[in-house]
Amino acid sequence: MSHVPANDVKPENSGRNGERSLRYWLALGALGVVYGDIGTSPLYAVKECFVSTHGVEPIAANVMGVLSLFFWALTLVIVIKYLTFVMRADNRGEGGSMALLALLLSRPVQTLRTRQAAVVIGLFGTSLLLSDGMITPAITVLSAVEGLEVATPLFRPVVVPVTLGILLFLFLAQKRGTGDIGAVFGPAMFIWFSVIGLLGLSWIWREPRILEAVNPYYAVVFFAGNQWHGFLLLGAVVLCITGCEALYADMGHFGRGPIRLAWYVVVFPGLLLNYFGQGAVILARGAEAAVNPFYILAPGWLLYPLVGLATAASIIASQAMISGAFSLAQQAMQLGYSPRWTVIHTSEETRGQIYVPEINFLLMTACLGLVLAFRQSTNLAAAYGLAASGTMTITSILLCFVMTGHWGWKWWKAFLITGMFFSVDSMFLVANLSKILHGGWFPLVMGGGICVIMTTWKAGQAAVGEKIRSGSVSLEAFMKDVEKTNLPRVRGTAVFMTSNPGLAPLVLLHHVKHNKVLHEKVILLSLVTENVPKVPVREGVKVKDLGHGFYLVTAAYGFMQSPNVPQILRYCESLGLEGALKDTSYYLGRVAVLATPKRSALSKWRKQIFAVLYRNARPATAFFRIPANRVIELGMQIEL
Repeated sequence: MSHVPANDVKPENSGRNGERSLRYWLALGALGVVYGDIGTSPLYAVKECFVSTHGVEPIAANVMGVLSLFFWALTLVIVIKYLTFVMRADNRGEGGSMALLALLLSRPVQTLRTRQAAVVIGLFGTSLLLSDGMITPAITVLSAVEGLEVATPLFRPVVVPVTLGILLFLFLAQKRGTGDIGAVFGPAMFIWFSVIGLLGLSWIWREPRILEAVNPYYAVVFFAGNQWHGFLLLGAVVLCITGCEALYADMGHFGRGPIRLAWYVVVFPGLLLNYFGQGAVILARGAEAAVNPFYILAPGWLLYPLVGLATAASIIASQAMISGAFSLAQQAMQLGYSPRWTVIHTSEETRGQIYVPEINFLLMTACLGLVLAFRQSTNLAAAYGLAASGTMTITSILLCFVMTGHWGWKWWKAFLITGMFFSVDSMFLVANLSKILHGGWFPLVMGGGICVIMTTWKAGQAAVGEKIRSGSVSLEAFMKDVEKTNLPRVRGTAVFMTSNPGLAPLVLLHHVKHNKVLHEKVILLSLVTENVPKVPVREGVKVKDLGHGFYLVTAAYGFMQSPNVPQILRYCESLGLEGALKDTSYYLGRVAVLATPKRSALSKWRKQIFAVLYRNARPATAFFRIPANRVIELGMQIEL
């Protein structure tokens, strides 16, 4: 998806008219990115309340109760929790689980143990969100294509093959970027919300009594009548709010105002009209309509066009989740919680539009496997609901840390607000736990596995860094040695990457030890990731002359930026470091990590995982955009 940061867009017209016009355009863009997932929920949310394992009988009392639960879930979770409170917890305008984690890392949160707990919770939330990204394309496309069955049962055998074909095409097209088609996503979703709203309104006109479901009394009566069975149905009700994390995650691309504007003007009315319309059609036609009430809303002549529109909407929702997964992977790399992946920038004009082949392959394999394994959207709904409710619950917990650690709220005040959110989220979560054996295990297994990988990589990198530091000498001592030995100097510039500006890089020490020569100009480059989304080059790059032809360059960048070493050196020339890119050689260390049975901070099995990850991480040349034909690698071995 083509993401355009709100802060980077300048209105052509000055004054209020220009600002208003920009806000409308951003709101339209938000429809295609932020609301694709939640916007396609009507395809399956109401249906699951009546046909799933824990579904209820489609009688009038139950229909009114379910619709009341839908209305209040959307109001409490989306309107009050996310739009009013969560979107205030931004990291310099950026939102999302990794931005929230960076925000927590930027300032101590009470005790070290509390801080570590917050980090682990945040990482597991990110992991669940990634597993959610595997399920979203599968369930949305599958539920859209299932509309063919409503037209005629003859299409039933082709639903799965058609779904697989659409998903395969979607993932294979990622490497081309989505800049050309991204511009139509917003208008397409505007048409989608308009159509589903009008379809619902036509049935509300026939059964206006369905509007009484706004009264929470019907939800209370529903729980009283169905008791434990009614509570378990919350596992299906949560499907109406899946995708709510996107409101927060994409805040930096569009801003709070446009996202809220799109919700109140287009999304909320469209969803409510469609949900209440589905309730009305079930009241009018009974059990036969409950099998797939969304498509039964449409008259016969509109069914096939509606299937096509639903498929387009599901592709847009899937694209937004895939692009979000790429962005999460990049942020995890920059914050040190993931190995280096291949990051390809698919647009020269739009910053942040990236393609990560390894993540794309992982998502494609998972989505195709899910469709083949579950074969029906109803079977996938259990896995989807658990991932969504788990992510929502974790967001409430992290919001409490932000309120106390960053907003300066008293604990009782933070607990009062987040406790209300947590009570709602936890009810959805507990209701979904009953579905673990019916597909809910998938996000737990995938989320747990991703979380283990991220924490293992972080701990392993810390262990490797400690080993390197123990074998290094201070930069001050090394410079004194250079002055004494007076090594021969050769023409050109040598760049050595260093993770600690206070120490001489091991690669430099190996180079001097074996080659006994130095270039006439030596640049020690230290890249630092800040816990902020973006750092301008003019603010992040610093040059220090160490004497004897040595220069220390420190370059800070945000967790949403990709480091570009040649660009940094080019900027250094404007700061007075002449010839930084002239006849330049880059010296990198290729470290071989060996997992040994020696006791250390890492357990044996985590050492094995880290060694495999380290061995398969992408080379630094591609990640830092260093010209491969100018790189010299020196090998070293580290035992953990």
